[in-house]
Amino acid sequence: MEKERVRFPIRIGLLGCGTVGGGVLRLIRDNAEYLASRVGAPLEVRHVLVRDPEKDRVPECESAWITTDPEVVLGSDVDVVVEVMGGESPAKNYVARAISSGKGVVTANKLLLAKHGPDLVEQAIAAGVDLAFEASVGGGIPIIRTLREALTSDWVESVHGILNGTCNYILTRMRDEGVSFDVALAEAQAKGYAEADPTLDVDGHDAAQKLVVLSMLAFGARIDPAALSVEGIRAIDQLDFRFADRFGFTIKHLAIGKDLGERVELRVHPTLVPKGSVLANVDGVLNGAFIMGRALGPCLLVGRGAGDMPTAVSVVADVVDVARSKMEGEPGLFTRGIQMKARPLVPMDDVESRFYLRFDVDDSPGVLGRIATLLGEGGVSIEQMVQEGRASAENDAVPVLIITHDCREGGVRKAVHAIAREAFMRGAPRLIRIEDV
Repeated sequence: MEKERVRFPIRIGLLGCGTVGGGVLRLIRDNAEYLASRVGAPLEVRHVLVRDPEKDRVPECESAWITTDPEVVLGSDVDVVVEVMGGESPAKNYVARAISSGKGVVTANKLLLAKHGPDLVEQAIAAGVDLAFEASVGGGIPIIRTLREALTSDWVESVHGILNGTCNYILTRMRDEGVSFDVALAEAQAKGYAEADPTLDVDGHDAAQKLVVLSMLAFGARIDPAALSVEGIRAIDQLDFRFADRFGFTIKHLAIGKDLGERVELRVHPTLVPKGSVLANVDGVLNGAFIMGRALGPCLLVGRGAGDMPTAVSVVADVVDVARSKMEGEPGLFTRGIQMKARPLVPMDDVESRFYLRFDVDDSPGVLGRIATLLGEGGVSIEQMVQEGRASAENDAVPVLIITHDCREGGVRKAVHAIAREAFMRGAPRLIRIEDV
């Protein structure tokens, strides 16, 4: 009779036990038998680092595991450290220490990875351990896994992502219900989709951090997050949605990455996309990523991009991978395949696109001609131009809407700045890029 295999437990230490950490513990408990069969050994939680030991936690978090001393976790014999505390400090130090002591690390920390990911990956490769981070982008959507594994034989040409559920919810409500940005934001906060201080989300920084992480895998790029062009959605109003619809578009907040050979193009901003686009109907709090591979062609991933259980699904999937590689005597196998180098960004002035331009102007002769002249001097060719309505006692300005042909952003911005100085202008111009994704 074949001797039964000895099943050693894989010991886990958690750094943080908030919303996501609670979900991780719940999955490990509820799916214990199934996870053990996938790993080849049981997963056994040993320690959970928290700031406040008196805080109420999920019932799956046993009091015996709780500690406020990081040494209890980092200095112990745990095999895998799961970092779900967020932020840059002290998370960076904890993750680096775990790697240097030979422990596999799973993290959901997009900020940490955007700022220090390449250095931590190189440290993990040198130490022969895994650093896994599926949950850092897209919650439960397997975007990282797809780029790291499924497309490893292909060349990723571009990634277009709806990577922030708060922005997507707000824009969906504005489009479908005709509410203002402020009303939609208040609804998102009441439903728990937006923080009390929504700056990170609505100003685009959350999506930018995620795009930097994706660029590590999609393009093998080491990028300084501070170098990205990032715009949020605060300036979008109902008139923009009305005219977008008139021209056959809707508005989405996109994170866009393109491999252009020696350089990469990375940018985050509101975008007009055709109503027939694969991303146009990714609505509400859903996230989506549209990946274009040179050989594969288009690949679309859509799902819940945040929340305790979707994010926990990705965290625990990474735990299984890291644990299995350790059980099979190949720790660090997944991380060794990540190769990065510094790659210059395309300056925004050199980005080529079509543009939606909106000018609120006096209703007087010669205005359209002057706008067209200044755009022409900037090398901007007009595809469509519409003037809406006439001035009235209630509104002394009329909107002029323009869709351009493909042109360099530098030329567009030069022309828009010149138009903004004209005496007929009534308000700041609006510029929104168009992507035919």
